[in-house]
Amino acid sequence: MARTLPQLGDEAVTFFALAMADHVSALQAPSPSTPSAMIPVYAKPPADKRRRKSPGARPGHAGTRRPTPPVIDDRKEHRLAACPHCHGQLQRCKRTRTRITEDIPEQIQPQVTEHTIHRDYCPICDKHVEPVVPDAMPNATLGHHVIALSSWFHYGLGISIGQVRDILAGHLHTRISAGGLLDGWRRLAEALSPWYQQIEQEAKAGAVLHADETGWRVDGMTYWLWCFANHRTCFYMIDQSRGSPALQKFFVEAYQGTLVTDFWAAYESIEAADRQKCIPHLLRELIKVDEHNTSMQWKGFARQLRRLLKDGLKLRKRPDFTRERYANRIRLIHRRLCALADASYIDADTKRLGQRLSKHRDELFTFLDTAGVPPDNNHAERQIRPAVIMRKNQLGNRSEQGAATQATLMSIYRTLRLRGHDPTKTIAAALRELLQSGKLPPLPDEVVAGG
Repeated sequence: MARTLPQLGDEAVTFFALAMADHVSALQAPSPSTPSAMIPVYAKPPADKRRRKSPGARPGHAGTRRPTPPVIDDRKEHRLAACPHCHGQLQRCKRTRTRITEDIPEQIQPQVTEHTIHRDYCPICDKHVEPVVPDAMPNATLGHHVIALSSWFHYGLGISIGQVRDILAGHLHTRISAGGLLDGWRRLAEALSPWYQQIEQEAKAGAVLHADETGWRVDGMTYWLWCFANHRTCFYMIDQSRGSPALQKFFVEAYQGTLVTDFWAAYESIEAADRQKCIPHLLRELIKVDEHNTSMQWKGFARQLRRLLKDGLKLRKRPDFTRERYANRIRLIHRRLCALADASYIDADTKRLGQRLSKHRDELFTFLDTAGVPPDNNHAERQIRPAVIMRKNQLGNRSEQGAATQATLMSIYRTLRLRGHDPTKTIAAALRELLQSGKLPPLPDEVVAGG
């Protein structure tokens, strides 16, 4: 065929080249089920810049403003000597008004402490003993607050190492090398490793667990950052696998709660008591397929599936919703789902999604049958978003040890924030207790509002 093309003329060669180019571009185009992290940035469509809703609180809601500080540290009086407009003499009045401002002093100096450690001899033990200095780790020159604050900047807020050094050296007048920071953070992660293990165990023991994953880089190699979270814990794990081997490291035993995930096939290898698939993922895929599929079968299928999903969401949002009150409607929704899943289709996209409905028919409306289960995986996506921002700023880790430190400290910081604790103060207090008693205190529980 290639030898006969030139004999057919230039138009035939041009037509064949254009047809092959279209075929190659269609093969290289990502499918609707391709994860967003696997699609290059230049291949993604531009984001919709239109604002979906007006900024600020809803009409009728009380305004939010900065509360008045409970303590006034300094007071100043301001009075004009002359009129600022005509420079004439002013007639003094007794009218005044107050204005409160808050600022950080320019000269913040680090506190340098010299510790005199007395060594005494114990005749029973036949050796010299000395007290422990609780303000810093052994053989360290930097205190707990500096290490906790700098690691919170890097692993909690996603600030790069160079920017952390600039903040410490510029305003806080504390100069630390990059190697000194990394070594301090590594030692901090090793000291807090019991908290990391506790977060893992509490995540597995939760009634509902959200799971998600995104790409990561370790020493230039492709790794994956896994996130397992609920309303009070957030556990990160960096592993080279995106499949069941990584999940088997976390789910050593069968999960007894409801596992909320997207439709990634690796999650099917986990034995769970119940599952909930993310409804917004399915709705977004319908929108993607609508962009290129105009067949009548697809339009009818998409319209019925979209209406079915939205009916389930509206039913769950009813203020008087209970499983017992709306049992008949829930059964009707399940029958509609089974009818869509069991039908036969010719269109490729319709057939593919029909098979997905058939496979996950018992996992789409779990939120209607089980209290406390959401219909989406938004919580895991919100918890993994800070890590995605860090990936853009930090470009991953340089070693396996750095990846382990990253996962440990990110898990601890996100969990402390979910539980309403100040990360730097909590960690500094825990390190002092560790040095004084030799045992790390348990991870603080969730702060109760008003208690």
